[in-house]
Amino acid sequence: MFTGIIQAVGSIASLQPQGGDMRLAIDAGKLAMADVMLGDSIAVSGVCLTVIEKSDSGFCADVSGETLRRTIIGSLAVHDAVNLEKALTLETRLGGHLVSGHVDGIGTVTARREDSRSIQFTLQAPAELARYIAEKGSICVDGVSLTVNAVDGAAFELNIVPHTLTETTMHAYQAGWRVNLEVDLVARYLERLLLGDKAAQTGSSGKISRELLESCGFAGK
Repeated sequence: MFTGIIQAVGSIASLQPQGGDMRLAIDAGKLAMADVMLGDSIAVSGVCLTVIEKSDSGFCADVSGETLRRTIIGSLAVHDAVNLEKALTLETRLGGHLVSGHVDGIGTVTARREDSRSIQFTLQAPAELARYIAEKGSICVDGVSLTVNAVDGAAFELNIVPHTLTETTMHAYQAGWRVNLEVDLVARYLERLLLGDKAAQTGSSGKISRELLESCGFAGK
């Protein structure tokens, strides 16, 4: 688990295809590696990866084919910047929100504009994620815990303060930039919980329908 509070910006040192998956080497930048052990989890731009090799300056991780298909990791190149966060401990301050490092989909930056000293971004999420994104709710973008300012269909707005711009990769975002999205854990599990016994049925999609809401008393017939 993570908090979405980025600890360092690193960079891709190498990408080695491994017959359908990939071995990734990360230059960890200012991320302290002294307490990192083999088998530890580190979020790389929001993707939870397992450390399989380490040095004083970085680490290596294997990336599965599923992760390459569901995230932006497969489109990164050597020297590209990535947000880094070590897994939280029971003594970690939860300054962001609970983040699993399991990316739900890829979003796209559609607009960037200045707002005093901050930058406002508009992002387009995949249509299937729209129901999890709520105004003033939490969302994780490339590993960064953020508050949603406004929602319009599958589009949502973010206001990024100068500190976050400086300490993450977000300063580079422009229209067309692709990002990893992880929706709020509570929304994801609540939807599955509402299915009740239907969740065990073969072919259950896990999606909320009007019929299901009516059966639970949340919508009038």
